[in-house]
Amino acid sequence: MPMKAEVISIDPDPLAPYAISPGWKVGNLLFLSGQAAIDEAGAIVGAGDFAAQLEQTFANIDRVLAAGGSNRSRIIKVTIYLTDMAHFPAIVEARRRYFTPPWPADTIVEVRALALPELMVEIDVIAEASGD
Repeated sequence: MPMKAEVISIDPDPLAPYAISPGWKVGNLLFLSGQAAIDEAGAIVGAGDFAAQLEQTFANIDRVLAAGGSNRSRIIKVTIYLTDMAHFPAIVEARRRYFTPPWPADTIVEVRALALPELMVEIDVIAEASGD
């Protein structure tokens, strides 16, 4: 039997102008697009302030997870993109702040740039959701 796949919708959707879905629910897994420090109106949050950007990024993750029938405690994998690996210690602290054991699987990479020049961090997520 094929798995059911459906887009995760949020309103307002700050990713719509970029032709990006917030995420997809496939079976009981959620695949979120990379989330960054963009508020519901599409404005950058915390330009030059890594902590503020990280906080907004996790707020966005929470919002999309909720729309997909999940929450942060059900995240199984994250990929974190940083424009400066000097922020790695802040990421380690953020893992302790935003997650609880068992820790999600994690990949972290430094990139030269993200989609918008003011962005310093982007995180994509795979999580469990309730099955249909």
